[in-house]
Amino acid sequence: MTGRRVLCLSGSLRRRSSNTALLKAAQRLAPAGLELVLYEGLGTLPLFNPDDEVEPLPAPVQALRTAVGCSDALLLSCPEYAHGVPGAFKNLLDWLVGSLEFPNKPVALFNASGRGSHHAQDALREILSTMSAHVLEPASATVALSGEGCEVGEILGNSEHCTVLCAALAALAVSLSGA
Repeated sequence: MTGRRVLCLSGSLRRRSSNTALLKAAQRLAPAGLELVLYEGLGTLPLFNPDDEVEPLPAPVQALRTAVGCSDALLLSCPEYAHGVPGAFKNLLDWLVGSLEFPNKPVALFNASGRGSHHAQDALREILSTMSAHVLEPASATVALSGEGCEVGEILGNSEHCTVLCAALAALAVSLSGA
């Protein structure tokens, strides 16, 4: 298998984010052939306005779309706020709706909620389906982490978490091997 680039998108702006830590742990556990790259521009995106979706696009939006276009798949880890997707992350997705880079993109979803929350995950699946994404269920996973945030080392130090992540990443690699 040739190397595949996976863009990791955290839906959290928190400094000590369980979702971001989960994606960073996945980077460390990625099998050979998968390059996981963390997108760090969520907080720089302007509020979506269809009037601004013209050339030239705002620089942060163009950078996001370029990163998505250069990726073979996306890996999303998003918290749940008030039973939904956080506004900043929905804003990111809104900027991708009209893009040429996103349709039919393979997407894996990670859920870092320690409370068994599912509303944001359900909403993401609906949004992604509407956006013509291809959700890779075998590569999606739930790793119950503290809602107060955690560090990468805490995840990597837990063999159960590592087993779940490695299985999801292996499924992602298999899904992309035929792409």
